[in-house]
Amino acid sequence: MPKISFFSESIKYSLPQKLKVKKWISASVKKEGFELEELNFIFCSDEYLLGINQKYLNHDTYTDIITFDNSEIEKQIMGDIFISIERVIENAKTYKTSDFDEVCRIMMHGTLHLLGYKDKGKTAKTLMTQKEDEHLSYKSNFDLV
Repeated sequence: MPKISFFSESIKYSLPQKLKVKKWISASVKKEGFELEELNFIFCSDEYLLGINQKYLNHDTYTDIITFDNSEIEKQIMGDIFISIERVIENAKTYKTSDFDEVCRIMMHGTLHLLGYKDKGKTAKTLMTQKEDEHLSYKSNFDLV
C-alpha cells in the first residue's frame, strides 16, 4: 500500500475515494521515475494555511497549497502538502470544475513540486500545467470520477 496519508486541520473534510487516489498518486510518482517514501496531505482552512505561509515562508497572502519537501535521498519523495479546501472550492467555481477534480489537480500540483517541477515564470508554469493535465488524464485508469 502506498505510504500516503490524509489529515485535516481546522476544518472537517474527508477526501472521497482515498484508496484510488493513493494508487493514482503512487503511479504518477513512479511514472516520473521516483520512489514514494512518505506523502502527507493536510487539508485545512484558509486561515490555517495563511498562518503557515506567514510563519514558514514570510508571505502574508492566502494560497491554495504549500508544499514542504522532507526528502533527503535523490529520486525519493517524502513531503507534507497543506491544501486550503476553501481556496480549492473557490477555484473549482472559478474554473467551472467539480470540487473533487480541483482537489485532485492541486494534490498533483503539490506532488509535482516534490518531483522537482516549478511554477515560477511562464515556461515553468506552462510545463507544470502540462504535467498536471498529463497525470490527471491517468485518473480514469483508477476509476476516479
